[in-house]
Amino acid sequence: MVSPHARKLLALAGASWSFAAAAEHLADFCGPRTCDQTIRAVCYEEAAQMADWLHADPAAGAGFAAAAGDIEFQTDGTMANTREGWREMRLGIFAKRQRGNPATADEWDTRRLPPPARVLFGGIETAEHFGPRIRRWAGRLGVRQAAAVTVLGDGADWIRNQTRKQLPGAQQVLDIYHASEHLSDCAKVLYGEGAPGARAWVEEGREALLRAGAAGVQAYLAAERDAVRSTAKRAALAEVSGYFERRAEALGYAGRLALGQSIGSGLVEGACKQVIGRRMKQTGARWRVRRANRMATLCCTFHGDTRKTYWYHCLN
Repeated sequence: MVSPHARKLLALAGASWSFAAAAEHLADFCGPRTCDQTIRAVCYEEAAQMADWLHADPAAGAGFAAAAGDIEFQTDGTMANTREGWREMRLGIFAKRQRGNPATADEWDTRRLPPPARVLFGGIETAEHFGPRIRRWAGRLGVRQAAAVTVLGDGADWIRNQTRKQLPGAQQVLDIYHASEHLSDCAKVLYGEGAPGARAWVEEGREALLRAGAAGVQAYLAAERDAVRSTAKRAALAEVSGYFERRAEALGYAGRLALGQSIGSGLVEGACKQVIGRRMKQTGARWRVRRANRMATLCCTFHGDTRKTYWYHCLN
């Protein structure tokens, strides 16, 4: 029999390290000795109860609904090694962030934004199955108007398609770092990889994006296209131009900077690495899909703002 307080400790350890390492660390840090199999069992059992609570108890979304700030949604995927091979685990984050100080295009990467309230969820699912979870979570968190949400993402088709379907009217924003990567790929063709001129060209193109969005970057690319004759270079410029043209509505960086709002999807990219990847991509780890999804629930809850509410519910 494991007490509720001990279950909390074991679940936290199991979500932070491998089950074997968790057993060792608990003994070193706190004194209690238990085996990795006990920690494993507690984690899976607690995750199942946690999932039921998250889906059924209004308290799970009450803190987020009461928080102040602009609503953001970010989503991305990372690979997990399962018994059936590598599968994509999709991760979503709803965040509420108060606005920071207004910023210019020159300050985009040096300004500091207030930390957001956030709720994470994820699992090994197809985009078609994951998409409806976005809408359901929005409802749990008190998001009544999808148009009040800003979707920040890397421009992947599945993200655009699902968020447009599940959050109709939401503002789309292409993560500025991914926008820069597409400029960088083009610069490699124009100047050669690692060439001094390539970096300057990317910085100028990003500044055009930050200052004038779609119109700015298209004018920048058109001027470059007029100056080159190489078929390969013109093709690279046409490709990146088409990429930004298809995402023209998602390039409104200047307005968001002026309002002190975010223009990047670093929250979810960091979570894919630190919340999911660090725990679930350890050497030799191969998960059953059902257990991987339970562990994702545990990890997401521990790294989001529902953690304290859940344990208050369990311990009182």
